[in-house]
Amino acid sequence: MAGFKVVIPARYASTRLPGKPLRKIAGRPMLLHVVDRARESGAEQVVVATDDERIRQAAEAEGVEVCMTAATHGSGTERLAEVVERYGWADDSVLVNLQGDEPCMPARLIDQVAEDMLRHADAVVTTLATPLAGRGDLFHPHAVKVVTDRFGYALYFSRAPIPWHRDEFAIEAEQLPPGTPFLRHIGLYAYRAGFLGHYIQWPPSPLETAESLEQLRVIWHGGRIHVSIADTVPGHGVDTPEDLERVERLLGPVWE
Repeated sequence: MAGFKVVIPARYASTRLPGKPLRKIAGRPMLLHVVDRARESGAEQVVVATDDERIRQAAEAEGVEVCMTAATHGSGTERLAEVVERYGWADDSVLVNLQGDEPCMPARLIDQVAEDMLRHADAVVTTLATPLAGRGDLFHPHAVKVVTDRFGYALYFSRAPIPWHRDEFAIEAEQLPPGTPFLRHIGLYAYRAGFLGHYIQWPPSPLETAESLEQLRVIWHGGRIHVSIADTVPGHGVDTPEDLERVERLLGPVWE
């Protein structure tokens, strides 16, 4: 496909796992495993965006390009907008926002979300989802759910179980009711560079504030988000010490 860029927003502060990007897996900071996934995707440029000097030093020590950004950003998307401004990328440049806590994100999905942006000229954001397997994830607030229309455009994202099956959910059961699409959102996004300048001018929406989901700002202000079903199983992200242990089993032992 045509070239795309990957920007990896990374911040040091984390309530549940302080210093998360620099936690070591197989002897290397987790952030560098994320960079590996970005490079494997075929991206023409990979940039780490951070406001932390420790992260900058760790990335540059392995030859990773770093853009130092302001410490006041409320989201990774706002941080990307500053990167776009600093680099002066063309408005039609396709950017993938890959979070710095996704060391197991398959390279194919990074490429897929960028391809999807090129295929949907009417979308300002593209992202991915995967079918939910059971009620446990559907009812878990850390698993973000998405509902789309028949063309794959997002209607809503929520931490609550959506769509709500009125009759089936009145029954105690392990399985999800058949015939209804239940999708877990994968937090991987692609944008055109020019869109980010508009995004940061929009005030946060009440829905975004309530759910703590920045993509709801796009829907609130009338932007279209196209959601594709992931071509492969997404990797495990890292939010907690337990997540770190799980990733350790996949990539190697955790080193403090």
